[in-house]
Amino acid sequence: MGRGGTDYSQARRQREAQQQRKQRDKAARRMAQRDQGPSEPEIVSAEEIVGNLPSVSEAMRAIEESATAPRAVASIPCRLFVGGLGSTVGEAQLREVFAPFGIIADAVVMQDRNTGESRGFGFVTMANRKDASRAVEQLNGSDFHGRRLAVNVATERPR
Repeated sequence: MGRGGTDYSQARRQREAQQQRKQRDKAARRMAQRDQGPSEPEIVSAEEIVGNLPSVSEAMRAIEESATAPRAVASIPCRLFVGGLGSTVGEAQLREVFAPFGIIADAVVMQDRNTGESRGFGFVTMANRKDASRAVEQLNGSDFHGRRLAVNVATERPR
């Protein structure tokens, strides 16, 4: 055989030696575990495992109390577009119109940069989206200072 055969047999001998070494190490670990003997289980009480649990009646009472308690839901603000505003309508008047529906976080009437007059629309940010939906239902199409309001949820305009 040529030179290639020698390399092959030498590599094979190295692999076999490595396998035998692994088997010897494994057998030595097994013997060490046998000599050590079985380990002693730690004895604990049921309270240490599960902790201090409430009684069934306490747990039922807590469930009933949480079911009857009002939920504290984080309010989600909602921005509304208000169109059809007269040129004399200001932010204070806009707040007055939306105040019966809930907390108003912000109210803005858009103005012309050059003249400073109202552009006929504005935005109202309601603190709670549920209040905002009620405002849209009741104010959209309603009459305000002789003009018909258009109230919708504001959407971002692409720039």
